[in-house]
Amino acid sequence: MWQTMKHPEFMQWDDTTRLLHLLSEAEAVVVGVGAGLAAADGFTYVGERFQTHFADFIQTKGFIDMLQAFVSDDAYDSLAEYWAFKSRFVALNALDQPVGKAHLALKSLLEQQTWHLITTNADNGFRVAGYNPKKVFYYQGEYALMQCRNFCHSMTYRDDRLMRQMVEQQHDQKVPADLIPYCPVCGAPLEINKRVAEKGMVESPDWVKQHHRYESFLADCVNKKVLYLEIGVGNTTPQFIRQPFQQLTSENDQALYVMMNAKPYRIPSQINAQTVRLTKDIQHTLCQAAAEWRAKEKSHVNE
Repeated sequence: MWQTMKHPEFMQWDDTTRLLHLLSEAEAVVVGVGAGLAAADGFTYVGERFQTHFADFIQTKGFIDMLQAFVSDDAYDSLAEYWAFKSRFVALNALDQPVGKAHLALKSLLEQQTWHLITTNADNGFRVAGYNPKKVFYYQGEYALMQCRNFCHSMTYRDDRLMRQMVEQQHDQKVPADLIPYCPVCGAPLEINKRVAEKGMVESPDWVKQHHRYESFLADCVNKKVLYLEIGVGNTTPQFIRQPFQQLTSENDQALYVMMNAKPYRIPSQINAQTVRLTKDIQHTLCQAAAEWRAKEKSHVNE
């Protein structure tokens, strides 16, 4: 067991204190991030943010949230309508996404660690916060990228100027026909590079490199005192982060699985003793931990 968890007052400490002590003891940190981190910074797919930017689509299509609208490709009557929504979605969740406080705080906490991060988020949160791109694995793709709808080849494409044009020039929920992007190889329409349950996604050479770097990091963590830190992961796709983290923890008696989530997801009995739940507000916990970490570092410098 980790020395931190042996402390008689460990369970009485607040989430911030427990997280800081566990990070200070870890030899490596593997972070798995889900939509809860984005939501903690206000990047939600429901409510006012959705209604402000997509009132017309809510009225005509009856969408209840941004995610439903994103994955419901069959709801669009034409490619012009598809790209009217998708271009606005990309601008909001990638091109114009502001930096989040929780994202910055997490980055600050990881700076003194040996770490790697896997995320099912496809937004721009980690890039705009300045994370080392070689340490982030975007398992489910990125909104700013496009792929061939027919999966005819493995390249992805990015054209921010085109996205801006589609946002600016659309009318009556349709973009001009001459702005609709098509695959340069087979001529099929392009679509957003995002993994969906029915067909997966195009895994580009860059995605393959990300995957290799992540797997190499996991291999280096074998038998180390590694902290598997799961932040804001739901239960929509548990096979990507939650289940692998729990399995890796069960295979290493020096590993610790830390779940940051207000929802009481089930923990396998075999890793109960290696699990810590942090249930308080994610942004508050991370920001407070980062502030205390910086204050501690500053005091050490001044000594």
